[in-house]
Amino acid sequence: MRQTEENVSPMSNEGRNAYVIKHLTEAFLSLLAKKTIEDISISELVETAGVGRASFYRNYERKEDILKAYLHSLFREWIIEQEKQDSSKLSEQIRTMISHFEKHRSFYQLLNKRGLTYLLKDVIIDIYGPKPEYEMAQAYATAFVSYTLYGWIDVWFQRGMVETADEIAEMFQAQKL
Repeated sequence: MRQTEENVSPMSNEGRNAYVIKHLTEAFLSLLAKKTIEDISISELVETAGVGRASFYRNYERKEDILKAYLHSLFREWIIEQEKQDSSKLSEQIRTMISHFEKHRSFYQLLNKRGLTYLLKDVIIDIYGPKPEYEMAQAYATAFVSYTLYGWIDVWFQRGMVETADEIAEMFQAQKL
């Protein structure tokens, strides 16, 4: 289509891209509530989102990338909240993280239902895991904490997210972690 003043969007490229990402994410979550990730085609996704196929591939390589991007946006929200708390106690950070999961319970239950909680591991490792600049002891200690935390969260999901944030934090603290 030839672009003219009448059919060019007044939104910036950034605005259009945010629109595409938002609609792809909403469509994907809606479809994921009805069927497994393997049963969702890219064609069905872009049709549901009302965007072009090229828009999907401009932003993502695979369908899982939509979930990873969404998880990162949710965790950015948690990190901002965490920074307001200004607590260095790991048990308190865990309490606020579990509270975050509770706040977005329907999304995380959907991840669990579809067997996609493994996607959380990368986000947790990014936050708590070892960094290249860490010395040996610090690298192993942070690996222990991050993988332990992921394990606890995965078990909590498998148990139906029954325990409260305070209960999880107390159990973690009782382990002297």
